[in-house]
Parts: sequence; C-alpha cells; structure tokens
Amino acid sequence: MNRRKFINRTTAAGTGLALAPSIIAAPSQAVPAHDFKHLYAPHFGMFKNSAGDDKLAQLQFMYDSGFRALEFNGLMEEPVEFQEQLGEKLRELKMTMGVFVILTGEHWITSLTTGEAKYVDNFVKTCERAVDVAARVDAKWMTVVPGNYDRSLPIGLQTSNVIEALRKGAEVLEPHGLVMVLEPLSDNPDLFLRTAHQSYMICTAVNSPSCKILYDVYHMQRNEGRLIKNIDWCWDHIAYFQVGDVPGRKEPTSGEINYKNLFKHLYDKGYRGIVGMEHGNLNPGKAGETALINAYAEVDNF
Repeated sequence: MNRRKFINRTTAAGTGLALAPSIIAAPSQAVPAHDFKHLYAPHFGMFKNSAGDDKLAQLQFMYDSGFRALEFNGLMEEPVEFQEQLGEKLRELKMTMGVFVILTGEHWITSLTTGEAKYVDNFVKTCERAVDVAARVDAKWMTVVPGNYDRSLPIGLQTSNVIEALRKGAEVLEPHGLVMVLEPLSDNPDLFLRTAHQSYMICTAVNSPSCKILYDVYHMQRNEGRLIKNIDWCWDHIAYFQVGDVPGRKEPTSGEINYKNLFKHLYDKGYRGIVGMEHGNLNPGKAGETALINAYAEVDNF
C-alpha cells in the first residue's frame, strides 16, 4: 500500500473544524491542511496522483494535508537504504510510523495454527529481523496474521499452537518495547482469526504487553458488527485501529458505518493512537484524493 509534492497555502471552511493553513511551494493543486483530532495514517499510493510516484514526496504531501502518521505494510520488503531514508524523513516531519506487516517467507500469511516447528521458527526469526526494521523508522506496532484454519486439527489445538508461537514472538519483541497487533480478518473463510473476542482471548493467554489487537473496523463490521459494543468489550487489549467503509472498503462516508460517531467514541474513551487508513479511494485522480481528505475532515469534526 502505498508520495508527494509541496502545496500552496490554503485554508478550508468547515463547521466547528480547526484548520491549520500551510505555506508550501507549489504543485498543480492546493489541498487544505487539516488539524485532525485523531492520528490518521495514510499509506503509500493513496495520494500518488497529487504527489507523484516518489514515496518520500508522498509522505510530504500527507504531512502538508494534515496527516501525522504513516502505515506501510510492505516495509520489511524494502531495501535497508530506503528504510533509513524513510526514518529520517519521518523524524524530520515529526510523523509517527504506524504498522508494518511481519512478513514471513513468500507470503504474509503464516501457518502458526499447525504448530509445525518450521513455521514457528520462521516466525520467530522474522520477529528478530523486524526489531531492526522497526528501529530504522521508530516503529512500535507490527501486524501479525496467524494463518489459515487447519481442518485437520481441532480448533482448540490450533488456538494452543497460535498462543505458543505468539509467546515466542513476544519474547523477542518485549525487551524492545515493540508490539505485535493481531488482526482478525474477513477476506476469506479460511482465515483462523476472525473476531475481536477470539483475539482478546488469545492476547489474554499470551499475557504480554507485546501482543495486542489490531481492530480493523472494516473487517469487524463484516464479521461481527456491534462495533462500539465489541470495541468496549475488547478495549483492554486493543492497541491499534484501522478503518475502511462497508461495502467497498473505501474512505469513511462512502458506506454504511457512522464513522463520525465511532471516532468520537474512541476520542472520548481517551484513544490517542493511530487510526490506519486501510482502504482504497472511492473516486480516481486528484479530485478523488482531495475528496478523501475532505471525508476525513468531515468525520473528524465532532
């Protein structure tokens, strides 16, 4: 998921919305810089029409548009040189690095449900490598997906296998203050981890500050609904949020979720962490990117 050129000074109107004008040297289109309440984190590619293909230019554009965090799932696949450049730019802009995915081997889905040593060993080694990656960009959170449901094993054994593997990963991450966030998904019915409650139970069993929940509102609306109630039930183990509207997985206001109400609820509960923008753009081109920014301004206005 995936840059950015500079923009002119602009202001934007919005009822009750605090705006932060920015003075920047200019591309083709000015975008209002918003003073968002939440720490929304775009990903590379989201603003490529406005900022171009260069990732660091896109990062500058995100900052100039009011965003103060970044997500980059594929960070571990990038060369060390780029990871270091990205870290320097994030520090220059005083932006926060959000999640990257703990990639293991050829695919980000692991097979921790099986309990097989080769998968567990690979996961632990990848956690060790992730420590170095995190240090380069000052990251704290890493996404972990345990893998697919194994129809040859009872679910209780699979759950035990996952817990044991995650404990070993947590032993690697905990001394560095890093946190793997487990993400229940709705992409296909073969995935093992599917609900916040299931994730909560696993985090409780792992019993480490380095094993928490990534609550992706898009997936949880599809899998379990009752968003606010389920968030409240699982609050103690939720360390990170991602969003996308349903249906379509586009920006807030494009679907059925009342994101203004949800974001207010998180803010009122004291959440000041990252809200990852884990979705596509509803409309194409620069106009679609501007509309996306304005959609966040709308739902952040509470």
